[in-house]
Amino acid sequence: MRILLVEDQVRLAEGLKLGLEAEGFGVDVVHDGTEGLWLAEENDYDAIILDIMLPGMNGYKVCRTLREDNRWMPILMFTAKDGDLDEAEALDTGADDFISKPSSYVVLLAHLRALIRRGAPERPAVLEVDDLRIDPATRTCRRGSTDIGLTPREFALLEYLARSAGRVVPRRELLDHVWDFARDIDSNVVDVYVGYLRHKVDLPFGRQSIETVRGVGYRLAPEHAS
Repeated sequence: MRILLVEDQVRLAEGLKLGLEAEGFGVDVVHDGTEGLWLAEENDYDAIILDIMLPGMNGYKVCRTLREDNRWMPILMFTAKDGDLDEAEALDTGADDFISKPSSYVVLLAHLRALIRRGAPERPAVLEVDDLRIDPATRTCRRGSTDIGLTPREFALLEYLARSAGRVVPRRELLDHVWDFARDIDSNVVDVYVGYLRHKVDLPFGRQSIETVRGVGYRLAPEHAS
């Protein structure tokens, strides 16, 4: 099993390398994110141990870039950043596990072995309707080669429409699934957010992919140039 360790604390990195090699792992060590990304792109590692606060490129960016490039080896974030938001961001960018420093070597090794047992995850489903690409794993949206920034609620609405592409989705169903079963919310909020989406994913590109079915709801259909 070959591991890539990306850690800028040299003494810690060397200690982890010695311990992992004693367990039978082959270990490559780098101390900055840019070199770590390059090695991860060039080699098929069984797992990556990745710090967040790195020179050159931080761990979030390394992880996100690998996932965007369809590199799905298990990634364990091992970092001194220990807040809930830090852990959430690590997982949202594509990490498979998160451990805060300081943590015992025994615990780190157990997490690493668990990741390797599971192996590289299958590529998350990327939803595509013509040139509109929605990636739930990285929470990204793209029209052709253009990235589109969406709020979490806008993304959730577009993702649900994409999963039902071609089908008319009633407003009530969208409320139940996107607004957490909040049945006291006025259904007009769906119309408002559909308007937001159209201004981001359709109008700038001359498209009309989000269709209104009067009296029922909305449908995401293959786009046609206006």
